[in-house]
Amino acid sequence: MDQPLDYGRSRQSIAVKLLSLNWGLVLLLGVVAAIGIAMLYSAANGNWQPWAAKQAMRFGVAALVMVAAALVDLRTWLRIAYWFYGIVMVLLIAVEIRGAVGMGAQRWIDLGIIQIQPSELMKIAAMMALARYFNGLTIEETARPLRLVVPALLVLFPAALVLKQPDLGTAMMLALGGAAMFFLAGVRLWQFGLVIAGGVGAVPIAWRFLRDYQKNRIYTFLDPENDPLGAGYHSLQSKIAIGSGGIGGKGFLMGTQSHLSFLPERQTDFIFTMLAEEWGLIGGLVLLGLYLLIVVYGYAIAFRCRSHFGRLLALGITVNLFLYVFINTAMVMGLIPVVGVPLPLISYGGTAMLTVMFGFGVLMSVYIHRDVRIGRFGDGGE
Repeated sequence: MDQPLDYGRSRQSIAVKLLSLNWGLVLLLGVVAAIGIAMLYSAANGNWQPWAAKQAMRFGVAALVMVAAALVDLRTWLRIAYWFYGIVMVLLIAVEIRGAVGMGAQRWIDLGIIQIQPSELMKIAAMMALARYFNGLTIEETARPLRLVVPALLVLFPAALVLKQPDLGTAMMLALGGAAMFFLAGVRLWQFGLVIAGGVGAVPIAWRFLRDYQKNRIYTFLDPENDPLGAGYHSLQSKIAIGSGGIGGKGFLMGTQSHLSFLPERQTDFIFTMLAEEWGLIGGLVLLGLYLLIVVYGYAIAFRCRSHFGRLLALGITVNLFLYVFINTAMVMGLIPVVGVPLPLISYGGTAMLTVMFGFGVLMSVYIHRDVRIGRFGDGGE
């Protein structure tokens, strides 16, 4: 059995922390990223440019970010949780003022060398802030409705800013991730019932604030064949490609729907469709199985952690990964409307890659410091 760390021993050397990394999880992340690079190589018709080479370089940088985040003491993450959330919130507001526009949406901040998407960072920042807030509450306090006003605002305010960009997919992830954190913290089911009832009642009001293209996506979801060459094109082509892959797929670099340019955004949001066409049902299930193993690792780390803050943070990050995978795969299979959510470590994109790997770095920090005792209000005792 592992012995509990005392306060002195928790200040481990960098070398000891590196050896303490969960190398099984690191290997899984590397395998999934390698699959993503291979699919981007295929998306470019057997060329490393313009996507695969950059993705490999980004994964290398993101892996360093993950290791750096893992070496940070868990109590440090608790202390800076609100500061980190505040900085990302400022960046989200800055997007509204000076954000760069791409693909019809204002979501990025151009730093010259790179562009960052604050809404992606907010997925981790919100989990960290909620974990700190609920760490300071007892179960009895969590049951009081007034105690839930602050954490609700921590989720709803950035979700509203993201929805305005507009980015329905990320706003949905923030709302669902926040709801999951409320549930994990011990919020009563009847309180969820009230919120759901209120949400259903607010649907007619929310509908008025949706953009025309967002309404068309919902119409298309309900009847994909109503406009097969317009709003329904993405969904129909995605389902055709997945179905044409069959059980074993057409073979690497042999996907006709993707390589003949019938499949849109094959390097980003619809990359799972291309994988299913080339590797078939077996390939799709293998990838989903790898994601499932990562989720299992996340839950195991959470329940092994002795601190309430660490457990909530690990569970929040794990739920965040699950939402990425669920929303993206459900979207390409036509189970939910088309929204802009990438497939983690597979889809081409810099900020999403860095955010996911940073989140896993924080998860590794929870694992390394799993025996460190953190009190309800961040002190050294439980």
